[in-house]
Amino acid sequence: MPTTTSNAPSRLLVTAFAAGLLLALLGLAGCGSDEQGASPASDGGASGERISLVDEGDALRWGDGSYGVVLAHGAAFDAASWQDQAVAIAEQGATVVAVEDLTAEAMTAAVERLREDGAEEVALVGGSAGADAALRLLSEQPELVDRVVTLSANSVVEGLGEQPKLFIASEDEPVAEVSEQLAATAPGDDNEVLLLPGSDHAQHLFDGDQAEAALDALLRALDPR
Repeated sequence: MPTTTSNAPSRLLVTAFAAGLLLALLGLAGCGSDEQGASPASDGGASGERISLVDEGDALRWGDGSYGVVLAHGAAFDAASWQDQAVAIAEQGATVVAVEDLTAEAMTAAVERLREDGAEEVALVGGSAGADAALRLLSEQPELVDRVVTLSANSVVEGLGEQPKLFIASEDEPVAEVSEQLAATAPGDDNEVLLLPGSDHAQHLFDGDQAEAALDALLRALDPR
């Protein structure tokens, strides 16, 4: 009996060691598979390509088209939150850059990068806090971009340019009137407001019942053709 008792731990240790070795080998194989599967994400495809805007932070880029679109997210979102919309815009023939920072400097740097890369026109799209930041920037630089789209802007600003603008919001959200006022007071002859049924705010529009209508309106407004 003492012999049996003293040998049992040894057998358990050997078994545990063998099991651990097997798990380690399987883990290495799994890591290799993950690397192969993740590689397409770095080519600027569906997951976007991370780029640097020099001193103005990082951004994500999709596509390689003839015109450019800068996306500014809402406060509860990030650049990657534009994933589905960015892919759709890129498939329409655009190069899309979604900024992480909502500063005027970051958005301006994104616009300049697109122009340097050959974009014939550049549009600026903002949702909620991103819309407010975009409108403040455009009140200071009215001719910075060629088209403007906002989703659920929270405040009315003055001094915008005369480029085409589309102000989108939901009918039942508290800031719906802001989009109506912006469309009524902004300079230029091509200012539109689109109020969709429901109360979804900004980028949440793309997750709700009006997702298709919101995306269709966005794509039409951004297409320069």
